[in-house]
Amino acid sequence: MNLEAFYKMSYGIYMIASCDGDELSAYIANTAFQVTATPPKLAISCHKDNHSAGVIERSGVFTVSALEKDTDAGLIGLFGYKSGNEKQKFQRVNYITGVTGAPVILTHAAAYFECRVVDQFDVGTHYLFIGEVVEAVLNGEDKDPLTYAWYREELQGYAPERAPTYIDRSKIAKPAEDREAPETTDERYICPICAYVYDPLKGDVSQDIPPGTPFEDLPADWICPVCAAAKSMFIPEN
Repeated sequence: MNLEAFYKMSYGIYMIASCDGDELSAYIANTAFQVTATPPKLAISCHKDNHSAGVIERSGVFTVSALEKDTDAGLIGLFGYKSGNEKQKFQRVNYITGVTGAPVILTHAAAYFECRVVDQFDVGTHYLFIGEVVEAVLNGEDKDPLTYAWYREELQGYAPERAPTYIDRSKIAKPAEDREAPETTDERYICPICAYVYDPLKGDVSQDIPPGTPFEDLPADWICPVCAAAKSMFIPEN
C-alpha cells in the first residue's frame, strides 16, 4: 500500500469548538465536510482521547470555523499540538457565544458554522459526529480557505498523531540509497512535536527567513512556524 496516495485526498483546516456549561474545548481538524444539503449537515471526526470528544458528546453541539489561508501558525500549534488549560487557550483568541451556546472562534475564520449533533458513530479510534447546521456565517468574502495541501506543502506541516489522517512518516521515507542527493550540504532539521522540517533550501517565508539560510543561522528566537516550538527543540532530520 502506498501511503502517499492519501495525500491526494482534499481537506481543509478547521477549528472545532464546543462547551459543556463553563467547560470550553477546541481543537484543529482537517476532517470536516458537508454530508447533506436539505437540511444541511456537517460531519466531523474527533479522536476518542481528545478532551473535545467528551465535551461534544455531553453538550450535543459544536461549531466549525473554516480557517483562512493566512492563518497564523501559532494558532494551529496552540490548538493542534499543545495540551493544557482550555480556558487559557481561549484567552488568546477572539470568540463569541453562538446561538447553540457553543463558542465560535473568529480569529482567522473565513466562515463559521454552528451545529447540533443529530447522530454519532463509533469508527474505532474516533467518533464521527453528524451535526445539523443551525447557522452559517461568511466572515470575509476576500478570505481564501486554508487547505491541508497548502499546510503540508508550503508550511511543511503534518497531521498530529490523533488526527484521522495521521501517517507515520517513517513508513513512507525512501531508503537512503533511493534518495536524491541534496543540492546543498546544509542539514534539514525536524520539529519533534509536529514533524515540521526546516529546509535551508526553502527558508521560512512566514518569518521572513530567505531561502539558503542554514538552520544554525536562524535567529535564537525563531520558532516552528507550525506549532511554535522553540528552535532549541529541533533535531537533525538524519
